[in-house]
Amino acid sequence: AKMSARDEDTLAEEEEDKVYVPGIEPLQPGVELEMDRSAYRMYHECQTGAPCLSFDVLRDGDGDGREQFPLSMLLCAGTQADTAMSNRLLVMRMFNLHGTEKEKEDEESSEEESDEEEEEEKKPQMELAMMPHYGGINRVRATQRGDQSLAAVWSEKGQVEIFDLQPQVEAVHSAAAMAAFTTKQKEATSLFSFSGHMTEGFAIDWSPTVPGRLVSGDCKKNIHVWEPREGGTSWQIDQRPFSSHSKSVEDLQWSPTEATVFASCSVDQSIRVWDIRAPPNSMLSANDAHSSDVNVISWNRNEPFLLSGGDDGILKVWDLRQFKSGSPVANFKQHSSPVTSVEWSPADSSVFAASGADDVVSQWDLSVESCDVGARVEGVKDLPPQLLFLHQGQTEVKEIHWHPQIPGVMISTALSGFNVFRTISV
Repeated sequence: AKMSARDEDTLAEEEEDKVYVPGIEPLQPGVELEMDRSAYRMYHECQTGAPCLSFDVLRDGDGDGREQFPLSMLLCAGTQADTAMSNRLLVMRMFNLHGTEKEKEDEESSEEESDEEEEEEKKPQMELAMMPHYGGINRVRATQRGDQSLAAVWSEKGQVEIFDLQPQVEAVHSAAAMAAFTTKQKEATSLFSFSGHMTEGFAIDWSPTVPGRLVSGDCKKNIHVWEPREGGTSWQIDQRPFSSHSKSVEDLQWSPTEATVFASCSVDQSIRVWDIRAPPNSMLSANDAHSSDVNVISWNRNEPFLLSGGDDGILKVWDLRQFKSGSPVANFKQHSSPVTSVEWSPADSSVFAASGADDVVSQWDLSVESCDVGARVEGVKDLPPQLLFLHQGQTEVKEIHWHPQIPGVMISTALSGFNVFRTISV
């Protein structure tokens, strides 16, 4: 598992550098994109063998609001390998993550050896604990329940499984634990699994208000709510599903404030809001939220806003107080392909990010008014003022997350591997 900090993102031509805006102009043959390192406070990339469709950030004990380099982080991810047998449920610890260096001026007195030593010291590091998992992992979501680190996994074999990540978390922190973990490595055994969906799915979310409460949705149209039982190793799941959608449920999000309320989005083009005390139908819906599949949603932690992204490439912000009107309060068409992931920033309730099948990760700030914007780059006048940043360099970006404990830091997973970065915009 290698990590490297590689350059790739603004346009460099023989004669002059130009800013390249994806989606506005096609890239001419023979022209290469080169990353402008000064646009990043931090940028690293890594591969994990088979690509991961989905990952989540594990909260760690290193504190909140940390910004000092070098940084470290814990991730849990699931692979999409060529054969069912070759899949893995991964826990990764990335550490010694340094910020982006300013371009050095020619220093006469620079001693090359000390430079090399310093570069060696600043190399990013990764520890990886892998558990074999039969079947490709569609989505993985992690939570803390008491002392447990739990992962809920939707896999292509049509089951939702819960895994205890503790042995893997210990392994990435200690060489002795890693040695013990690798010697007894066998097929992952789940704490608990549920086959009642009868088909595979992607939608899954842990409750942020009730530890261990879970909701899962499948590709038929059904949603099940899981209630944790005493003891922490089993769940009570109502056999009768929540069933107002007519097609595949693509994403689920619990309300950050109301313990019994969650939202869903679907291939049937609708976004629905449910209360688990009133099964089996939804209480609110926007029936034509997007012009085709609604792929992803994110519920703002501080404001009654829901963010959605669709196959139509559009990002929409919904005010839940006027959800029934069916009109979003904001709507952005920047991605030229389906939106694959959306997430509000945990540090700033007006900031969000999205990724698309156009190989772009976009960052936005709703608090920017049109008149706030100073000098715009030539040829960039068509961009909405709320657009902060377009990050490129990965192919087929599948999922993004902000790090909840490190302000401004984003992680993205793609066919080409992971990026860990912080832009100068957030």
